[in-house]
Amino acid sequence: MKNIWSSMRPYVPLIVLGVACSAAEAIFELLIPMVMSDIVDIGIPAANAAYIMREGLKMVGMAVMSLCFGMAGASVSSIVGMGFGANLRKAEYERIQDYAFSNIEKFSTASLVTRLTSDVNALQITLMMSMRIAVRSPVMLVAAIAFSVKISARLSSVFLVSLPLLAAVVALIMVRASPMFRALQEQTDALNLVVQENLTGIRVVKSFVREESETEKFQQRNQALKNTSLRAFGTVVVNMPVMMLIVYSTLIAVMWFGGHMVYAGELGKGDLMVYFTYITQIMISLMMFSMMFMMMTRAVACGRRVAEVLNEPPAMTDTTADTSACVPDGSVDFENVFFRYHADNPEWVLRDITIHVPSGATVGILGGTGSGKTSLVSLIPRLYECQEGTVRVGGRPVQDYTMEHLRGAVSMVLQKNTLFSGTIRDNLRWGKPDATDEELWDVCRTACADEFLKNMPDGLDTDLGQGGVNVSGGQKQRLCIARALLTRPKILILDDSTSAVDMATDAKIREAFRTGFSGTTKFIIAQRVASVMDADRIFVMDNGAIVDAGTHAELLERCEIYRDVYQSQQEGVMAHG
Repeated sequence: MKNIWSSMRPYVPLIVLGVACSAAEAIFELLIPMVMSDIVDIGIPAANAAYIMREGLKMVGMAVMSLCFGMAGASVSSIVGMGFGANLRKAEYERIQDYAFSNIEKFSTASLVTRLTSDVNALQITLMMSMRIAVRSPVMLVAAIAFSVKISARLSSVFLVSLPLLAAVVALIMVRASPMFRALQEQTDALNLVVQENLTGIRVVKSFVREESETEKFQQRNQALKNTSLRAFGTVVVNMPVMMLIVYSTLIAVMWFGGHMVYAGELGKGDLMVYFTYITQIMISLMMFSMMFMMMTRAVACGRRVAEVLNEPPAMTDTTADTSACVPDGSVDFENVFFRYHADNPEWVLRDITIHVPSGATVGILGGTGSGKTSLVSLIPRLYECQEGTVRVGGRPVQDYTMEHLRGAVSMVLQKNTLFSGTIRDNLRWGKPDATDEELWDVCRTACADEFLKNMPDGLDTDLGQGGVNVSGGQKQRLCIARALLTRPKILILDDSTSAVDMATDAKIREAFRTGFSGTTKFIIAQRVASVMDADRIFVMDNGAIVDAGTHAELLERCEIYRDVYQSQQEGVMAHG
């Protein structure tokens, strides 16, 4: 829990202050019955109005002091709880930013969202309540027991039965509830996953008329969460009626034995009245304390989940990197590279890849679905790391560069085009925050995005909406290409990123690459042979291996896979024409 404590450390002085305020509030509250006892036993029998007035004012003063300390404690606990939650969310978010793809896949996006939100909320609420209840209850409990024993040690023997019984009930409930609360958070993850997938793919859901199916899937997860919640909280709520049974049984016992003691002259009436006040405070403190333990049970489960995120070591780090090393050029080498996504996977995704791509070359990569094309190019910017062999960029292993320097030299347009909420200008400037409008329009012309931007009323200031819902698939692809070009990268990777544009636009983009980015090494993954046929070298992949490499003409002559793909596409074009 070291990382969680680091988020709390800045608030230690305020925590101490809040604890002191809660303790002072409880102490002043406990002193009031003692004064009231004196009024009953001394002031009223003597009919001393001045004494009663003086002691009454003293009670009012104690009540005001208790109120002030209580308000101060509540204020401080709120500041500490909210600040701790903000620090913890920041620490989690920063940790996630350091994760490799494999780390994120281990947790799942939905689970990480839950751990950043509801898990942290549970922890900060528990901290706030702890500063109030976990301090106030023990202080009141110990002080009330001490005062009760002082009034009558004999009558206080009732506690020898009730206190161990209360402790046993709390311990039993905690043991049973702890695994249930962890299961509760896991069910929350599962529900968030369904919601996230549905809202992200709402267009697909509606186009396939799958609303009822998705509603049923949601209902199943929602019902599972409901059932788990009922089991967890159903176990916890048993605490209250059991506590009340013990409390009232104790009060009845005190009333019975105390009444006999008053009748026998062993205890004063005022003392018995005060004793009832203290024993009530003892029981209330125990109930509050047990409720705090119930909250702690859930908080421990949430804390472990948050700690898992904070303690998860990033799969890739810059520990072996030369912090001063910059990528000199765009040459890329794979030397006997083997790769798989998970260590326990028996099959290699990439097998014995050895290629050399000189700086400034244009490389095409062709292959069927699952042949390893995306996996191959993902190793260049170290989105993943190979298990065997070496990947070199600019003549040096990719591990020699910091990820900031390496990825700053490599721009990648992924298969899934992602735009963020905001304007087109905001999205393009992800590549270069200080880019001028001239630079933005320049890359838009290269990506053929200027054709539709000129028709938009606000141009670069057009709001894209969430995820770029205001533009088509082809327009989204062209904006993503423009964003990647803005960095003027040494290596540009296009992963099937012109699939949604027409062939004429695709040809324009490739021609713009040749003239405007001749010094940039370009990797073009495509399903269409037309998109790669002009490349300096084309690699044909199948089942994680490179089965052939050459120019378009060379592959047509000797590579059966390439020839079959080309002929099938040509026949499709002719049939369409």
